[in-house]
Amino acid sequence: MEDALVLAGLGALALPGLVMKAKRRLELSKGKHPSLAGHAKMSRRVAKLLPFYEYDEAAFFRSDDAPAEVAAKRKEAFFRLAELYRTRFAASAAMSAETQEGVSDMQFTGAYRVPFQYSRLVRQHLKGGSFVKASSGVTVTDLDGNVFYDLTGSYGVNVFGYDFYKDCMARGAARVEALGPVLGAYHPLLAYNVQRLKAISGLDEVSFHMSGTEAVMQAVRLARYHTGRTHLVRFCGAYHGWWGDVQPGVGNPVAANQTYTLKDMHDDALRVLRRRKDIACVLINPLQALHPNGAAPGDSSLVDSSRKAGFDRAAYTAWLKQLRQVCTERGIVLIFDEVFVGFRLAPGGAQEYFGVQADMVTYGKTLGGGMPIGVVCGLRELMKRFRDDRPADICFARGTFNSHPYVMGAMAEFLERIETPEVQALYAGLDDTWNARAERLNLRLKAEGLPLQVANVSSIWTVFYTRPSRYNWMLQYYLRAEGLALSWVGTGRFIFSLNYTDTDFEAVAERFVAAARQMEADGWWWNDGSVTNKGIRRRILKEMLSHRFLGK
Repeated sequence: MEDALVLAGLGALALPGLVMKAKRRLELSKGKHPSLAGHAKMSRRVAKLLPFYEYDEAAFFRSDDAPAEVAAKRKEAFFRLAELYRTRFAASAAMSAETQEGVSDMQFTGAYRVPFQYSRLVRQHLKGGSFVKASSGVTVTDLDGNVFYDLTGSYGVNVFGYDFYKDCMARGAARVEALGPVLGAYHPLLAYNVQRLKAISGLDEVSFHMSGTEAVMQAVRLARYHTGRTHLVRFCGAYHGWWGDVQPGVGNPVAANQTYTLKDMHDDALRVLRRRKDIACVLINPLQALHPNGAAPGDSSLVDSSRKAGFDRAAYTAWLKQLRQVCTERGIVLIFDEVFVGFRLAPGGAQEYFGVQADMVTYGKTLGGGMPIGVVCGLRELMKRFRDDRPADICFARGTFNSHPYVMGAMAEFLERIETPEVQALYAGLDDTWNARAERLNLRLKAEGLPLQVANVSSIWTVFYTRPSRYNWMLQYYLRAEGLALSWVGTGRFIFSLNYTDTDFEAVAERFVAAARQMEADGWWWNDGSVTNKGIRRRILKEMLSHRFLGK
């Protein structure tokens, strides 16, 4: 009897703790986005279950049950386009095919330009090239001599135009030539770079790394070290490099057990931050303002027309200010990951653009003046890598090529040039310029009845589609045929450099509309009213289940 009473008493004592634990777990679940992107473990499990299958030639052209005459029109257009690619891009395609066998990156990007069901036929016939031989102004030239308006932005590096960076690299190299490849000791230009970065970031100290991914890794490591907490928070869909802790879902072969992926721009996420005691830091990628809670858009996942995008600067600013307040209250380190957008939105980066001061900022890409770089700027109390009272308790981070003299030279040129009147003039009315360009293009597309629109954060654009279709991914091939260079994600992201003049942009707009007009004429956007986004997704699900369980 006494034992029973003791057990009952212990249970009564434990019950409040269990209730509180369950409440915290429920809050965390509510703080996650309901999509698979918000549930990393589930997304990895689902990805392993998805079967591979592909369409034969007949199904390729009528996977939406289009009439036979529409399928025939598409087929004729496809092979006409294939012939154009074969003749126009012969040398570039030949070198790409020859080299791809030895370069896994090329194999990956080649396989994931379009939804996998269509990939084999596309790779067989629409052979572009991965090589270019020259750049100038806002253009690049391939091995066949074709000149393209560049919309790739070199993964975000190219903010001011290729000639700007070629000059930074050449002049920077001349400034450090006497020292050469000496590592460990520093070139004097590092001192200048540190002072400029402290002024730009509004923070106390700087550390140099070899890539943006490494900079993010070090920022998170330092936040954990100084807070004594384990977990980081990222927001659904945000990209922070390929390190496992910030890419916990598909693409990471192991689970990230100390990462919370929360809903962007939502009170439920703030509630989690206020209640949990294990959160060391919050990572913000400002580009998510264009597509909150959505992954970086790419044409390989463009299976229907449900992709949406839109930027509300005031709403995102208000969100960041709320986040700043909560992080301050809870002692959570707020990290702005500006590796991609740094110096594109404003001379002081996203912090200046949104009017919010972070505790740590990571930079990369364009800051190197054309050379590889990663940088962490932070408050003094967060940047220290050792403890005065515990000499063996350190936070280690090094890299052989950190602070390489040639990188420091190109960076110094970059930091000096962004202060010049010529570069500062590019920032004047920047949002107005690029918003007006997007609006003009959207009005043209709407006036011609073409089923697509663009959305933008300044000079970073994405395309979304207004009519349900399974073939939106074909647009990238029409755009390349019109002389527009796209990255491997296709229409998911266009990155303009700020040196695009109105004349340059109008040339791009003309080619964009011409490509869309031809694609419409070729029947790819056919819809008799029976094709819906929901119907497309249900059909794909049925196909996957059939191949998974019936093998057909």
